[in-house]
Order: sequence, then C-alpha cells, then structure tokens
Amino acid sequence: SCAAALEQNVAHLIIDAVENEDLNHIAKACADMRLLTGGSAITMPLPQIFADKGMLSDQKKGKQIPNIEPKAIVLSGSCSAMTNAQVTRYIAQGKPSYELDPRSLAEQGLLPVLDWLGGQKLDEAPLIYSTASPDKVRATQELLGKAQAGSIVESSLAKLAVAARDLGARRIIVAGGETSGAVTKALQVDRLDVGPEIAAGVPWCFCTSQGHHIALTLKSGNFGSENFFSDAFKKLEDM
Repeated sequence: SCAAALEQNVAHLIIDAVENEDLNHIAKACADMRLLTGGSAITMPLPQIFADKGMLSDQKKGKQIPNIEPKAIVLSGSCSAMTNAQVTRYIAQGKPSYELDPRSLAEQGLLPVLDWLGGQKLDEAPLIYSTASPDKVRATQELLGKAQAGSIVESSLAKLAVAARDLGARRIIVAGGETSGAVTKALQVDRLDVGPEIAAGVPWCFCTSQGHHIALTLKSGNFGSENFFSDAFKKLEDM
C-alpha cells in the first residue's frame, strides 16, 4: 500500500487511480506531506481530510481582495485546441491583438511588439499571442528547432508581461503552462492568494509585483470555455 511504502522510505513511488475511492486512499497516505505534485484530481479529497485532522481554520471570512486597477493584458502562449478557440473568440469580440511570430522575434526581437503595446489603451485589455494551429507550429519548429521556438516565445511573453506591468497593467491573464511559469518568474511572484474560480480549475489569484497589486490568472491548455478571457474579466468586475 502507499502507507506501507512510505513507512519503508521508498524513494520513488508511482501511483495511479481507477476510481475516486482510490484517490481517497492516496490522499490519506500523502496528507502529511509538505509538497505534492501530479494530477489535480488528488486535491479533491484533501480538504475534508485536512478538516478531519483539525488542520483547517473555522474562519469563514477569506482574505480581503485588494483593489485592482482596471488596466489589463492577455498573454497567450498555449497552442491547445481550446486556447486557439479562445483567442479567435476574443479577437472576434473586437479586442486589439498582436500575433507573435517566433521567426520575426528571432530576427527583430521585441521592439515592434513593444512599440505596438506602448500605443495601446490597456483599459481595453489587448491580447498578445503566439497561439497557432498545429501545422503552423510544426513549420516554425522545423525552421527554428522545437526547443528554440518554444524558448523564444516564452521569454518574449515573460518580458512583455513586465513591460505591460510597467505601463500600468494590473489584471493579467496568461494562457499556457510554460508561459505561466515564465511570466510569474519574470514578475517575481513568490506568493499567490487564490481567489474566485473563473472556470473549473482556473481561479483568479492575487499577488504583488514590484509593489503593485496584481490580479493574475494562469490557464493551461484546454481549460475554460471559448469565452474564457471575457468571462475572466467580467468575474473580476463583479467581485
């Protein structure tokens, strides 16, 4: 069992689940660990286990959400099917947008997009994206190499997040797992306060970056509906 393996100080243990009851057993065995990683399904039984152990406060009132200024930006590096649909829908809603081309980034750097960003009204929540179809992604990877193509996009979106923050953006949506990691690192985010859920598995979070209060949501892959970007900003407005 998981518990027996842990008692024997097994260094590496691969665990899988077929049904929810399996998750309950795994969660009970791992509940005292300081750090868990893996599939998000393991988090379903943990709150009740923590409550049963007396590890959760009875305090109902959450931390007060800071007042976040309205200027915003959407940064999308994910190329999943749903993110492609979300980008298409957001552009169709008339939002200003700029498509990043990894080949142009490799040749010209960020100056063109920084010039574009500097001329935008961040109250309109513009979109900067490298999201593309599988065929377009494949062609770029063949030209630049898979690692370099991904690295250029991630580092560029991270730098653009900092530039947007410095221009006053305080509401930031990031689409893409690797992009989210690059952006949070660039913004020097070391703590997130989890706020209200926008879609299953994707909440608004709150942090500080260079002394500024930031509302940040990190969306990976196929999470959320086609209206996710607009829904996310509406959720923030309705709070």
